[in-house]
Amino acid sequence: MRFVCYTRAAVSEAEYAPRLGLSMHLGVEKDGKFEPLNHNYGVLFAKAVQDSVSGQIFPKSLKKPFVLPTEDGFKIIAIRTEANGENDESSRGCALLFESPDLVHFTETGLIKLCDDYIDDVSLKICDGCGEFVAKYSVGGRVFRRKMVSFGTPSLDVKQCGHLGRETVESGIFGAADETVFEVCGEKADYILKKLSTPTAVSVDYPEEVSTDKLADFRVKVTYADGSVHEKRVDWESPENGKISGKIHVEHYDFPIAENRADPCVYRYNGEYYFIATNDADGNRSIFVRRAKTIPELVTAPEKLILDAVTYPHVGGLLWAPEFHNVAGKEYIFHACTPKEFGDEQSHVMVLKDGGELDDKDSWEAPKRVLKKDGTPLYDKGITLDMTTFEDGGRQYVAWSQRQFKPIDLGAWVYIATIDPNEPWKLTSDPVLLTIPEYGWQNNHTLVDEGPFALIRGGKIYLTFSSALVDSTYCVGLLTADCGADLLDPKSWRKGNYPLLHSLVKEGEFGPGHNAYVEDEYGDVWNTYHARPGINGPRSSGIRRVHFGFDGEPVLDLVEENELPRGLEKITVKVKD
Repeated sequence: MRFVCYTRAAVSEAEYAPRLGLSMHLGVEKDGKFEPLNHNYGVLFAKAVQDSVSGQIFPKSLKKPFVLPTEDGFKIIAIRTEANGENDESSRGCALLFESPDLVHFTETGLIKLCDDYIDDVSLKICDGCGEFVAKYSVGGRVFRRKMVSFGTPSLDVKQCGHLGRETVESGIFGAADETVFEVCGEKADYILKKLSTPTAVSVDYPEEVSTDKLADFRVKVTYADGSVHEKRVDWESPENGKISGKIHVEHYDFPIAENRADPCVYRYNGEYYFIATNDADGNRSIFVRRAKTIPELVTAPEKLILDAVTYPHVGGLLWAPEFHNVAGKEYIFHACTPKEFGDEQSHVMVLKDGGELDDKDSWEAPKRVLKKDGTPLYDKGITLDMTTFEDGGRQYVAWSQRQFKPIDLGAWVYIATIDPNEPWKLTSDPVLLTIPEYGWQNNHTLVDEGPFALIRGGKIYLTFSSALVDSTYCVGLLTADCGADLLDPKSWRKGNYPLLHSLVKEGEFGPGHNAYVEDEYGDVWNTYHARPGINGPRSSGIRRVHFGFDGEPVLDLVEENELPRGLEKITVKVKD
């Protein structure tokens, strides 16, 4: 099967910015025509360079990617650039190397020095005679070749040669540039297609007969193109002549479900659902809660005020990112607030009083500021916000976003620590850094990683987080760890090289991010997020079912149109008493 790797021309800073286009994209040939994978969004981004003393982050990008299939996976070579494509002095004469087992997960091997001049183009091959890797590169119109003692270590011999060895193609993919074809076969090709394509329903299976007392439990098995399965309910009509017809249930939500509501969180408690979010309508000076019997009913449920900017002296404007959580049997709201302005924003926790109601303002104690294990405030050199919590292996964890402003603005980074489950505003470990905004999709327009939220399933902890400026290019990335691992060890976590949710997923939803998860009464998991209904539209809340792919990992880009094969919504089965 023929694939193509390429970079992509920027559309605009708002729609698809240069540092998004300056990454490796992938496409596949089907019926003689190339189609983009991953919504025509990059899959491989160059890491930023970080100053070891100050911690300052210097974003980088890449151009001229080249993929070499090998027996154990893939080797990738490219040219590193400054963030928006200018020559990178620190990469002069160098090529940037990556390794990947599957073109979905990547390891940046680092730079390899090939010459002293800026390189115009680069490729990679395996020497037929000795089996060594050979880097070919062009400088000023001349092409040279250089063997590697090992992948990433060049030998001393440099020879001029006739051509670069790229098989180029005009793929026809929108915006594609520097397109190079390569071949992948069998299971490797199948895996790439499954991981980088949105699952689409292809078939429906169900029993031909059902007893009347089992109608409520009846499920239809919908199979998707990647082999994954989701069981759906049926909305039945009245039985007639020994048969019953119905429509396979697919929940429909218009976007937005709540305008001017950002950082949404839906919470299930005592058989009911609660919706809480940042209120952009009044400049983030109040927090309201909706309450309903079902998730769909939350869309039109009335709101009740539970926190404002005047009740408590230490809580002023900028009430941000509230989340409901149960810790050790008690209910809490984790949120951020400040008595002043943005630079003083800090993480706080509110405790529900005994016998209180989640949507009753007087049922909540005053917000408590989060403290380090020594009892001092969590952070005094900048801001903390977007704190979330989850439990694993008998330990309660918090993750949050933290930003240093002085002596230099380092951008927002995500940290993790353990807390006292009986006083969850108190850390019991030192903070540990999990992720910095090192990739182009994380540092686009600003250096920000924020909004972590955990989804635990199948022995894995999926910690999603949001990145870049909260504009039309905001997006959602993923950290993954095994349940039971040492979660305070950064090596226990693996970060994806590209985001799971972004503006190219759903037309008309720009900058989706700051999401949270809730499992409903049927066992389905829902992702709440905010996006903009237009490039400059207000941050507004949306909701979409979380699908779990063939490998059990969460899929955030399965939109309603992919949920069910067209024309198969209606079913009829025999019914018996």
